[in-house]
Amino acid sequence: MPTSVPTEHKEKLQQAEQALAARDFRGLHALCTEVLLANPRSAHALFLLALLAAEHQNHAKAVEVLDRALSLAPDRADYLAQKGRCLLALSRPREALEAARLGLAARVDGAWTWDTLGVVLTRAGAHAEAVPAFRRAVELDPGKPAYFYNLAAALQFIGEFGDAESAYRAALKLDPEQPRIWSALAQLRKAPFSETEVGLMTERIAQPPADADALLHWCHALAKQREDQGDHSAAWQLLGMGKAAKRATLDYRFADDARLFERAAEICTRPFCEAGGGHASGEPIFIVGMPRTGTTLVERILSSHPQVYAAGELSHFSLALKRVSRTHGARVLDADTLAAAAQVDLAEVGRMYLDSTRPRTGHTPRFIDKMPLNFFYAGIIRRALPGARILCLRRHPLDTIASNYRQLFATGFAYYNYAYDLLDTARYWQAFDSLCRHWSQTLGEAWLEIGYEQVVDDLETQARRILAHCGLPWDPAVLDFHSNQAPVATASSVQVRQPLYRSSLARWRRLEKELAPVIELLDEDVDLR
Repeated sequence: MPTSVPTEHKEKLQQAEQALAARDFRGLHALCTEVLLANPRSAHALFLLALLAAEHQNHAKAVEVLDRALSLAPDRADYLAQKGRCLLALSRPREALEAARLGLAARVDGAWTWDTLGVVLTRAGAHAEAVPAFRRAVELDPGKPAYFYNLAAALQFIGEFGDAESAYRAALKLDPEQPRIWSALAQLRKAPFSETEVGLMTERIAQPPADADALLHWCHALAKQREDQGDHSAAWQLLGMGKAAKRATLDYRFADDARLFERAAEICTRPFCEAGGGHASGEPIFIVGMPRTGTTLVERILSSHPQVYAAGELSHFSLALKRVSRTHGARVLDADTLAAAAQVDLAEVGRMYLDSTRPRTGHTPRFIDKMPLNFFYAGIIRRALPGARILCLRRHPLDTIASNYRQLFATGFAYYNYAYDLLDTARYWQAFDSLCRHWSQTLGEAWLEIGYEQVVDDLETQARRILAHCGLPWDPAVLDFHSNQAPVATASSVQVRQPLYRSSLARWRRLEKELAPVIELLDEDVDLR
């Protein structure tokens, strides 16, 4: 708080901060209003009111009030950090990144602001920039496990696995009852837990917490340990326990996902996709497919080319379509928005999409958007950005289904809710397979399918196919993809920094008994050899 604030107002603002911490929102509003009536230029009162608006999910109002506060105190890093956080909530990552960078350039006071700036940078895709901010947060307040967790995640994304494990363990020492730390730590290396730690996890699972998300994290952590130790049956049982508990809390029906697949195919006929009139940019390369099928591997191969930049998993195309179509509903990806693509200006969608990726893109001739769910939009992308290329990863059906079921997706991301049930995951794959066949018939030269197994068997041949499809000259650097230093913010962050290995091929055979219901469901239509 600025020292020039009159003593009386300073006391009221301190009381307002205490009211915010106590979630006494009425008291907070009354105190800030009183200060502003006496001094309309009180930047800190405006800041606190912006935090109040954000607490009530009114992020647009919060940004408006924060801008007023920043007009009075433009060098306040905490104001800029909170503006970035609110812009992220409004799905405006470009502006959030700009706010966070301005915050870093200002005078930063306090661990909370450093951590918030780091979170904004991470969620905007600037993982390397986030690490120093998180380091400052833990230096200033080494008693907060969340600060160590955030630092660990950022270190993991940039490939500093030893330091990441140390930071996760520091968080664990401060809060051993936090299950998400255990599940994160489990992914860094094989069987990372001691027998004492395994015993603690076993106890927690034997006495399930009321929170299904907590049980899910405990089960995934211990399942990974058991799998690394070769006990695949025990690992599968643990996954089933955690998944079933989470599934019971959801109002999920596969029929809702089925409508998305059907609507995407209905709207995007061949005449629709080839109608022209899109935005004439050849920069984007979209890598799509179901998760855990090699999308990150192909991203690393392709982004090892000097003309290509990996921008990460961007939600920007879906957001651009939602904004231009102005459809109702809280979800960005929904059947109505897909249908609206037939009536909107898709050239504007393409322009808006490209602009939203700046300033992180534009410094290389091509960039990669690796959002897997963009397979729903492939036909719309073909129309909106006719110069773009789309690479779709395919993997053996049973390996795809098993790896999706085994994955711990973000629990708040509803688009992967199918993965909490094995047969729902199999049905989702069936619908995905059908949509891919539709895209193969309608998208022409824009669409290329790549088999994960073929990449592992013959990297150079497949790399040449990929580069040719993208109109890029051959460069042997793509074969050295595991040396790529770019951040990886996906579940494959550890694996893709290793040379190609064959141990992930036909993994389903270790689980043939557990996958029997899936084999029965698929057997009539799919070659499962």
